[in-house]
Amino acid sequence: MSYFIPSKTPQVLKQFFTTYTWDLPSKHEKKIYLTFDDGPTPEVTEFVLGQLHQFDAKATFFCIGKNIEKHPSIFKKIIKGNHAIGNHTMNHLKSWKSDSETYLKNIEDCENIISTYGYQTSSKKMFRPPYGQISYTRFKKLQEQNYEIVLWDVLSKDWEIQMSKEECLKNVLNHTEHGSIVVFHDSVKAFNKLSFALPRVLHHFSALGFDFDKIRL
Repeated sequence: MSYFIPSKTPQVLKQFFTTYTWDLPSKHEKKIYLTFDDGPTPEVTEFVLGQLHQFDAKATFFCIGKNIEKHPSIFKKIIKGNHAIGNHTMNHLKSWKSDSETYLKNIEDCENIISTYGYQTSSKKMFRPPYGQISYTRFKKLQEQNYEIVLWDVLSKDWEIQMSKEECLKNVLNHTEHGSIVVFHDSVKAFNKLSFALPRVLHHFSALGFDFDKIRL
């Protein structure tokens, strides 16, 4: 992803790609949907879980299959905390650089790992393509397999080397509203900014009467 991708997803993009889930607005509830990509990661994911617990907050974790294999005990903590799980491919595979068969198999392998450790959903499976890249053909294949493509309304940009932790926090505080799906990363690369921004985001919006919920489709 580029530094120049907007922190707030333009409305025109949501209107053009209506088959994807960008946000979950409601007229009757003040809810925010925090999401965390690329884990589980030792210490980082556990920090996130601890912060969420302090605010009685639920979230959605888009996990990489290889990281689940490496750190099953942390993955089980996510499940035990009653958070939602989404598929983020087995190896953080970039769609534009993979053929369809390889890409779809990578997603299937990740889904198998997720179910192996006891996570089940009675609704649609969730998939977030790494880098937000997915073709219409691959989307249709995944749709046939009961996947919902979950993108975002707000990017924290916690992965950006050029961005300060204060800017990362402002990205979320300035653009998040009721129904926003917000992206953080529970990765080593993002941890410096994540550890600064996440507690402040939780405190700020809790004080304004918002609830933090997991994505339910």
